[in-house]
Amino acid sequence: MTFERRAAMATLLANRPKDLFVVPGLGSCTWDAFAAGDDDRNFYLWGAMGGAAMIGLGLALAKPKIRVAVITGDGEMLMGLGSLATIGVQRPHNLAIVVFDNGLYGETGMQASHTQSGVDLIDVARGCGIERVLNVETEAQLRELAGLLGTSDRTLFARVPIMPDDPPRALPEKDGVIIKDRVRRAVEKVS
Repeated sequence: MTFERRAAMATLLANRPKDLFVVPGLGSCTWDAFAAGDDDRNFYLWGAMGGAAMIGLGLALAKPKIRVAVITGDGEMLMGLGSLATIGVQRPHNLAIVVFDNGLYGETGMQASHTQSGVDLIDVARGCGIERVLNVETEAQLRELAGLLGTSDRTLFARVPIMPDDPPRALPEKDGVIIKDRVRRAVEKVS
């Protein structure tokens, strides 16, 4: 089963715990997180291709009392693939990496990504030492993943296959200082 990406994001964030911070990847994931409801706990990225997982790791390590979910695309994950090795070594209990995989580099013109040519991000995550790895294939598993974002007791990696669609863009704040400051204030409230 492949999911409509905006609906999948909405499902993941629908019953979001108060201590769950989201680092949506560049482009589509940022727009979809914003479309699901702007939130001070969203650390929107603009122009940080390949950096979402490492930003999420840094936040998770710096603030172990909050939960962090990085929700990014396969193209961005492939560009920051080495981050999975660092995450696998660090193993923060409060970090989840969710990859929306449509097999395309959506932000650069919909060229085929390496996941279309056999790169298996599930195997890569396991090979990097991440023990809790999920390949989401049903609506029930997607809802289960949404719950695990707030309850998993160890590092989590999940792949969610999505359709290559392009819904209207919902654009959040672009000023990096404003985004950083509002996330910091939100962290202070829950930690």
